[in-house]
Amino acid sequence: MKEAKYYTVRAEKVLCCLCPHFCRLQNHQTGICGVRRAVEGKLYTLNYGICGAMALDPIEKKPLYHFYPGSKVFSLGTIGCNLDCDFCQNWQLVRAQSSAGSITPEKLLEIIFAEIKEPFGIAYTYSEPGMWFEFVLETAKLAQKHGLKNILVTNGFLNQQPLQDLLAVIDAFNIDVKAFSDEFYRQVCAGRLQPVLQYVKTAAARRHVELTYLVVPGFNDSEEEIERFATWVAELNPYIPVHLTRYYPQHRFTAAPTPVATMERLYRVAKEKLAHVYLGNLGGHKAVNTFCPHCQYLLIKRDGYGVEKRIRGNQCPQCKQVVNLIND
Repeated sequence: MKEAKYYTVRAEKVLCCLCPHFCRLQNHQTGICGVRRAVEGKLYTLNYGICGAMALDPIEKKPLYHFYPGSKVFSLGTIGCNLDCDFCQNWQLVRAQSSAGSITPEKLLEIIFAEIKEPFGIAYTYSEPGMWFEFVLETAKLAQKHGLKNILVTNGFLNQQPLQDLLAVIDAFNIDVKAFSDEFYRQVCAGRLQPVLQYVKTAAARRHVELTYLVVPGFNDSEEEIERFATWVAELNPYIPVHLTRYYPQHRFTAAPTPVATMERLYRVAKEKLAHVYLGNLGGHKAVNTFCPHCQYLLIKRDGYGVEKRIRGNQCPQCKQVVNLIND
């Protein structure tokens, strides 16, 4: 165990201040996330250095389409999450009681530089990296010193001060917006919408941000909800990339996958407000390509995780307009 950041002691209880749950913990009680525990008046993180999954992934898998497209990023994740989504794709990792082993930030970078030629960066992903806060922060600081990029794939359910710490070292975020309804968050994810929206707003003001919205049939797939979501994103920045992703049955949800027709209809709704909308989990759909929002020139063609770039830097070669793209 390692002493955690962001807690106070009140009335003989430990108050965790990392995320909006603000768990009040008695001695030897563990928070909602399953990985932060009160012991003798202190808060400890149980998953520091615990690595449950590790792989070299295409950056498009995160998904990030506008941040060094075509790159490979070293990805890793741990146990624990502060939401409890009924459709969680990584629930077996998230709720695991043990892991194959542990690692230090120094050892992780040693592995990366030993095994990968010209490494690009690290993605903290698979489970919820916000609940791996201490390890992610220390590793990201070290990676930054060695010239690596840091990427966070997150549910965005974190308080603002911890987020400020992460913003100093994280270069790009993919943030899940599970729905544009607080009722959905409370009933399906055991969370709340507003803290996530504030997280998106804060992160997008300082770093590269892309958003993922998993379309679950019968829950968050109405045109009205997508229009409200797209309008909200457009008010922040209409050039923020949004990934509408097809649901498949996972964990407690057994309903059939989202119909392709639904995905395409919602894509058209979102495109009325946003410059860059993508469809995910559809296996080769044409709505994975990147076009110039000004002249519609094909900038990046994707086939699975294969990437063909027809742009250098971030200036469209046809109309010369600058595109929201961080590129080689």
